[in-house]
Amino acid sequence: MARVDGVADGDRRVAVDGVTKVFGVEDDDPVRALDGVSFTVEAGEFVCIVGPSGCGKTTLFRIIAGLEGATDGEVRLDGDPVTGPAMDRGMVFQEYGLFPWRTVIENVAFGLEQQDTTAEERRSRSQEMIDLVGLDGFESAYPNELSGGMKQRVGIARALAVDPAMLLMDEPFGSVDAQTRNMLHDELLDIWAETEKTVLFVTHDVEEAVKLADRVVVLSSGPGTVADVVDVDLDRPRSRTDAAFGEYQERILGLIHES
Repeated sequence: MARVDGVADGDRRVAVDGVTKVFGVEDDDPVRALDGVSFTVEAGEFVCIVGPSGCGKTTLFRIIAGLEGATDGEVRLDGDPVTGPAMDRGMVFQEYGLFPWRTVIENVAFGLEQQDTTAEERRSRSQEMIDLVGLDGFESAYPNELSGGMKQRVGIARALAVDPAMLLMDEPFGSVDAQTRNMLHDELLDIWAETEKTVLFVTHDVEEAVKLADRVVVLSSGPGTVADVVDVDLDRPRSRTDAAFGEYQERILGLIHES
């Protein structure tokens, strides 16, 4: 379970421990994007990170992913410091990032090609993930033949194909329309329940966070610090029309506005 106090690893999947990020350290006017961010996430949890624009959500995502280093502090996965990207973290981005010259099944298989797997193993695993995200029948399609929602399903399938311990998602549904986003929410929760992956999901949409998350890490603005971690104690599926849903939404929005 996510906590702001204490960062002992125990059985937790992720420990973010005092992470600070300063850009332009050698400049006359350095920019402090994150300041002492600490929280933990247990294996199998679905945790969202929200906060005002410019609070460092994506910077924190990149540090956890190993795409960028922290100026101070560290991120640990099962007790091991993150020093770079690795197959134990599957990543899904808003921009899809599909290879336009590859078919759906070839895109999904990309990460598997970096591992010691046979062609048949790659085909079988890729097909399993395509079925999981509901794209059976589109194996031979190219990205330009897919809708935005379908492209993002391919991105999720590709991230899951290498069987990562954790799925990192940076505003993955920000480029699709509201109806498609709602459908993808439900599908992602089904996939999460089936795979039991740890999910860390960055979003600017508080409603999206309340719908999806076990817990919501709320970052304050300029520089980003942890304002609070909110435990969303609602049964799934969740409805926006429920009074309790609205109360959580208002509470988190209040924390953001106060920051």
